[in-house]
Amino acid sequence: MKTTREALYERVPVTDGLAAERTFLAAERTLLAYVRTAFALFLVGVTGARLVDDLLLASIGYVLAFMSPLAFGMGVLRFRRSARATRRLLTRVER
Repeated sequence: MKTTREALYERVPVTDGLAAERTFLAAERTLLAYVRTAFALFLVGVTGARLVDDLLLASIGYVLAFMSPLAFGMGVLRFRRSARATRRLLTRVER
């Protein structure tokens, strides 16, 4: 059984399908960059908060650690929005 994306690609010209696939892969790379950033924020925040005795620097570390889910959430939202827009464009194209 074919996936939804493959079924969409059958109805569009090859060049449009390839452009849509490049767009989807770019969105995946962007999502991975957001995940990497969220992971780095969390690690730097927790490490900084645990190693520093200064209250101000420790609180900055905790703020960085708590910002990591926000960065991850923003990445997921951008990825879903891009995938939805690509799917919408593919359904509008006719042979």
